[in-house]
Amino acid sequence: MQGLVVLAVVFLCNVVPGFAPPTWLVLVFFSLHYQVPSWVLVTLGVIGATSGRYLLAASFRRFRSRLPQSYVANMENASTHLTKGKGHATALLVLFLFSPLSSAQLFEAAGIMRRIKLLPLCAAFAVGRVVTYSTYVYGSKALQATSLGELIKRNITSPQAIVLQVAMILGLVLLGTVKWKPHQPAAV
Repeated sequence: MQGLVVLAVVFLCNVVPGFAPPTWLVLVFFSLHYQVPSWVLVTLGVIGATSGRYLLAASFRRFRSRLPQSYVANMENASTHLTKGKGHATALLVLFLFSPLSSAQLFEAAGIMRRIKLLPLCAAFAVGRVVTYSTYVYGSKALQATSLGELIKRNITSPQAIVLQVAMILGLVLLGTVKWKPHQPAAV
């Protein structure tokens, strides 16, 4: 039963567009307060986070028609630069694998850009999260002396956390306002 609760909480934190606690923090909370094996927490965390981010991106893809058409066109033009070659596609996967940035806005942008394939991004995200979540969950016992409630409160309400979330959302908006020209393959 606790496993289902972990999965549901992680999924919900990853399907919202912003201002949710980071998944690692949720997993550390469950690690310290419930008797869920660490490997189960990591596995459920990866499954919940990846499926939540996929649904977030798919939702942005489905409802992109409600965004200003010029914004969507600019995002599509930007996507031609991200997918113009294998090197660019690999760099995009690496970004989703190792990104220290909030992944919500990365998945939102990917969802708006139809030429970006979501499943490879989700696979890269999942692999990266196995490493990240393992590090935090297995290292969480060292945090037992810290008030986790205070840690969560600070993480969500700190000026830095709020500024980072707002900056990431503004970055997504600004990305779509750039007048991107579509990438044209070189003539041979």
